[in-house]
Amino acid sequence: MFNFGQILTITFTLFAVIDILGSIPILVSLKEKLGHIDAGKATLASGVLMILFLLAGEPFLRLMSVDVHSFAVAGSIVIFVIGLEMILGIELFKSEKDAKAGSIVPIAFPLVAGSGTLTTIMSLKANFDEANILAGIVLNLTLVYIVLRSLSYIERLLGKAGLMVIRKFFGVILLAIAVKIFKANINL
Repeated sequence: MFNFGQILTITFTLFAVIDILGSIPILVSLKEKLGHIDAGKATLASGVLMILFLLAGEPFLRLMSVDVHSFAVAGSIVIFVIGLEMILGIELFKSEKDAKAGSIVPIAFPLVAGSGTLTTIMSLKANFDEANILAGIVLNLTLVYIVLRSLSYIERLLGKAGLMVIRKFFGVILLAIAVKIFKANINL
């Protein structure tokens, strides 16, 4: 049932897509506007969205007459574009920046559990067991919570240059993951 290799791959894939470390500059800005970020509320809302999509995403796709492999190919293209955004420093996917909505919007959705994350979860379902994906989600939510709770400390520790290096590195990892998902599902 649980496969450590799968859990590790899933965890790093979601870590790269969620890009919580690369989001620290945005989170710091939101914290200044909001005055406070409720780490527990943001993490819980993100988790509910991800787990709901993990469990109900496939029936929803069937309702729309789309198979998981086709969705995985489409998802790999989205992941590829997100990786390009990270490497090139451009923004193709725009998100609402309404700070008045609090910790749920825009932090839980779309920053943590946005379209890229939900697409990745469905793409991962084509290649990995649900239990392992759930474990990867929980590990990422734990990290999201820790980052949100220690935002000020992490910002001081890494500095602007450190955050940029992390973002570029995970951009390259995402490109490789996107190619792997595409290749695994296109030959079916």
